[in-house]
Amino acid sequence: MRFNYWQDFLSLVFPQTCCLCKRSLFPFEDQLCKICISRLPVTDYHLMPENNDLKIKIMGLAPAEKVLAYLRFSKSGMSQKLLHQIKYKNKPALARLLGQMYGGLLKEHGYAETWDLIVPVPLHGKKYRLRGYNQSEELAKGLASKLGVTLANLMVRLVPTQTQTNKSRIERWNNVSDVFDVIAPEQVKDKKILVIDDVMTTGATLAACAQTLQAFQPKQIDLLVLAAGK
Repeated sequence: MRFNYWQDFLSLVFPQTCCLCKRSLFPFEDQLCKICISRLPVTDYHLMPENNDLKIKIMGLAPAEKVLAYLRFSKSGMSQKLLHQIKYKNKPALARLLGQMYGGLLKEHGYAETWDLIVPVPLHGKKYRLRGYNQSEELAKGLASKLGVTLANLMVRLVPTQTQTNKSRIERWNNVSDVFDVIAPEQVKDKKILVIDDVMTTGATLAACAQTLQAFQPKQIDLLVLAAGK
């Protein structure tokens, strides 16, 4: 009981606020208020995972069957603000929460037994040490917990890459085409794999990961991101 009083006192002095609107959160809310959650720009890609504009974008670059995104990305929109919080404001818990939310939605639509492994796009070690976590892995943790799928860090980024911002499609591909490797190839063969990243623009990073995995004969490769634009 004493602990609850202490928690109440801390909530009064240091109230938890919504990552988007900055309103004080109720005790039953975490990271995001219910109002902001209801306004998230959720896509319907889970209803047509093999026939959408993201799949068209990735065709010819990666051997992906399904391509999904939880949120529609727009500059200065809610999804961009969430990505900024996750990547630059030390909010790994926010990434896990969004992963859980999308995982719950996918489970409702019959995706629980679609994949054997969830593989996050890796950060280079230098960037990981600087940030303290891999935002794609945190997103994957949330998804894996809801879908009951094994999270497997099977890939490494061999060299640090420059930011993809303001690069052309070809420049983005050249920037990541040879930077990934698989550290446990025996776990890839004949498996249905979901590769996860935080955002998709041209799809170059995800395509490079998928091509690297394809060399070790998985049964299926699908791609998923937190947010993507057309």
